[in-house]
Parts: sequence; structure tokens; C-alpha cells
Amino acid sequence: MAKQYKSLHPVKYYRDYLSHNIRPDGREFDEFRPTLLNVGTIDTADGSAISKLGRTTVVCGIKAEFCKPKAETPNKGFIVPNLELSPLCSPKFRPGPPSDQAQVLTQLIADIIENSHCIDLKDLCIFPDRLAWCLFVDFVCLDFDGAVVDACILALMGALQTLCLPSVDYDPALDNKLVNLEKRISVPVHSTPISTTFTIFDDKIILVDPTVDEENLCSGILTIVLRGDEICSLHKPGGSPLTDEDLSSCIEKCKQRATSIKDLIKTVVKDYNNK
Repeated sequence: MAKQYKSLHPVKYYRDYLSHNIRPDGREFDEFRPTLLNVGTIDTADGSAISKLGRTTVVCGIKAEFCKPKAETPNKGFIVPNLELSPLCSPKFRPGPPSDQAQVLTQLIADIIENSHCIDLKDLCIFPDRLAWCLFVDFVCLDFDGAVVDACILALMGALQTLCLPSVDYDPALDNKLVNLEKRISVPVHSTPISTTFTIFDDKIILVDPTVDEENLCSGILTIVLRGDEICSLHKPGGSPLTDEDLSSCIEKCKQRATSIKDLIKTVVKDYNNK
């Protein structure tokens, strides 16, 4: 009966729960779902990780390829992210070209990478104006159940912490490169951006770490990304406005969340390195 009620009257179904200060999955308004991270999950990738926020599951794999730097930035390499939302993760997606939502989220992830400066593109340059690394960062969503950007950024940071590139000796005179696959070099990670998503319900109730149902029914959505105590990205595509007090409260929740997520990343990476 509850499933039928939810299907026929989804908004009223949620209002009934929220009126009692609880969400349908039993969480309080500011309660996060269980968060898991595993690194080094793909042997064929140069860096990889899988993250889970509740049911939302994302795999991140990084593959490095040689490229030529741009003329205007001869001492920098590239990072090219791509998020795949296939029918496997949700029936709302269809086979074929990337959906509009996948393209929007991919661009948001690219902006977060750029604004957070987690990787210095100069570290990806092998020889100025001649040879550099291009990191293809592929995200595959296995289960789309809300806050997918948060899961992507968590998986990205786990994958970057395990990223190791082959040592390369380059002779510019002969335009010849010697790749040593046995000797690998880690890429410095200069910051750890942490993403937190909020939804606004009925223009007044703010829910943290939303499920996909909450995202679909909300009157507004907000994603805040912190780099330390600094906001490096704030994405709010329209919807219900937020007061300064509400925004400050969301930022404070982000800071509290960032501490536990950073501890999780450190613990998982340490365990991986000790294997």
C-alpha cells in the first residue's frame, strides 16, 4: 500500500514524512547516508577507485596517454573527465549518446577539478611544448540514487591518490621517448575538494545528501565544494532561493562533512599502500 501511495501521490507522501521531521528512508534532515570508498579497484587503470553514498555507486578510472601541450600553455598537460550514465544505473537513461544530464554533470566535475587545483597541470608536463600527459578520467555510475557528483568527487580523490605514471626519458633532439613501465611516479595531489549536495523541499526544508526521489521532487538543489575551508565551487541551477542564514548553515555542514571524508580517504589510501 505504501508503494502505491508513493507512486500515486509522491509529493504528499514526502510531506507526510517531513512533517514529522524524518525522511522516508529513516534519516533526519541533516543526516548523511553511509559512505564507502575502495581504491585500486581496476588493475588496468593508472589510478582507480569506487565510491558509495547509500545506494549511489560510482567507479572512477584514470588512464594516462601522451599528448602535445597547447601552444598557449606549453608547460601543462590535460585532465579530461567524462561521466557515463547508462541504463544500467537507472531506467531514466537510454542507450546512445550522452544525455543532457550526463553532459551537464561532466562539465560541473571539470569545473570542480579546475577550480580546486587538486592537480597542477604543470606536473603533467614531460618536456615543454613537446610532450605531456593527458589524464582521461572516466566515471561510470553503477547505481544512480542521488548526489552523484558527491560520489564522483570522492571516487576521483581516491583514484588520484593511487595514480602512478610510468617514468619517461625524452630526447627532444631525436623526438624520442623511453618509457619505463617498471618505474612509476605518483602525481602530487595539492588539495582535496569535498562535494556536498543539498535539496530544498517546499521552498523551506533543506535536506542533505539527497536520494534521487528527493532530487526529483525538490524545489531547488545546491552543490557546495570545499577546498579546506574555502568554497571552490557553488552550483545552484535556479529553483527556490536560499537565505544567507540557510546558506551559512549548509556551508557549516559541508565543513563538518569534509573532515570525516578526508579521514576516510586517508585511512583507505594508507591501507592500500600497506598491502
